[in-house]
Parts: sequence; structure tokens; C-alpha cells
Amino acid sequence: MRRRTLLKSTGAAGTIVGVAGCLGGGRLGDSNPDVVLEEPDREFESSDLPYPAWGEQIPDVRVATPTASREVRLRDIETLTLLTFFYSHCQTVCPVLISTQRNIQSHAQNNGYAAGVRFIPMTFDPARDTAERLGVYADKMNVDADSESWQFLRPASKQRAKAVIQDQFGVMFQRTEPEDMDMYMFTHTALTLLVNADGFVERAYRSKSPDEETIIADLETVRTA
Repeated sequence: MRRRTLLKSTGAAGTIVGVAGCLGGGRLGDSNPDVVLEEPDREFESSDLPYPAWGEQIPDVRVATPTASREVRLRDIETLTLLTFFYSHCQTVCPVLISTQRNIQSHAQNNGYAAGVRFIPMTFDPARDTAERLGVYADKMNVDADSESWQFLRPASKQRAKAVIQDQFGVMFQRTEPEDMDMYMFTHTALTLLVNADGFVERAYRSKSPDEETIIADLETVRTA
């Protein structure tokens, strides 16, 4: 099933990255039995958005690991998860998104809750983001990719990337067409999801530079509930 199309007009190449914002905060008195965090302050409902948002279950999809040795069914993770979408050749938004995940991973390791949270960056550039490339990228970004808490995911093809990341998760990406086709880039939206152990979205962070302290606080609220 495709994600809702409302707001997808932001997918035009010239404006696609600029839509990133942040859905934060909460209103007392709002409740949903599937989540811990209160509904964020906003002028719309989760059902109006093109991506999974507060109180909604993430799509029931399977995505391959970088070596394609196995597929991960996202709803089967059953651990508090930070899920984001990136490509390793990005020089603007993605390094910030991955650095945010890395810093929160370090915080989890240093504060005794690493076993209770997973970090899952999913690439939408499977042609170039091979297992070898992602290993080099992890070293470059100082990511502890050998930890059980960190798992890159790599859709099997560009068609599968579109079907999962764009159609199911509502993350828009569009490839550029340079003269040197090996150096193509993507314009894309930014999305980081905080997903609870039951597969429901606690928070959808839309900022190109998510606030680490906010995410850490949200993680603590959910994991200690």
C-alpha cells in the first residue's frame, strides 16, 4: 500500500530538501494506547501525512542487509528503534543524520542502555552503497557498526528502494543527472523515526539537523515507561 499523497507536492526537485522541519513537543491529555509519548503540537493529524507519524504502525516491509545475506522485517525488531534514510555520497543532510545516530549510540553505550535501542539507517542508493562501501563509510563517520545495536539496511535494487522508502515511508528522493553519471546525487527529504518495540511511531523528526537532546529525552521517556 502506498503512503498517502498529501503534501507530496514538496517532492519537486527544487524544493524537496527544504521541507524538513520538526514535530516535537506534546499536549497533555492526548493519549494513544499504542505509544508512550503524547501527541506532538501540530495543526494536522498523523493520517494526513505522507510518512508514518505519531501513533501509527510502521509499514510491514522486509529490507535486505548490505550483504543481502538476510532480510529484516522491520515490525519484527521488537526493540526501541531510531530509523533514518540516507545515502553515503551525500555531502549535506545525510552526514548530519548519521552523526546524530552515532552520537546517540555513544550516549546509549556510555549510559548503560545500548541493549535497549537499535539504530537502523536505510540507504536509498543501493547501486553504490554496497557492503564494502558502507563499511568504509561507517569508519569515516566513526560509527560502531560492529555493535549489535547498529544495522545498515540496503534495498535490493533502486526499484525496491523506491517501493519501500518513497512509497511506504514517504521519504521523497530524486536523482540528479550530471555529465559524469558516477557522481550523481539526490535531492531528498529528511526523516528520522523513533519506533517503539511494538512497531508504532513515537516521534517523527523532520529536521535536517535533529536535536540530539530531544531525541535522547524521548528515548528515556519511552524506554523507562
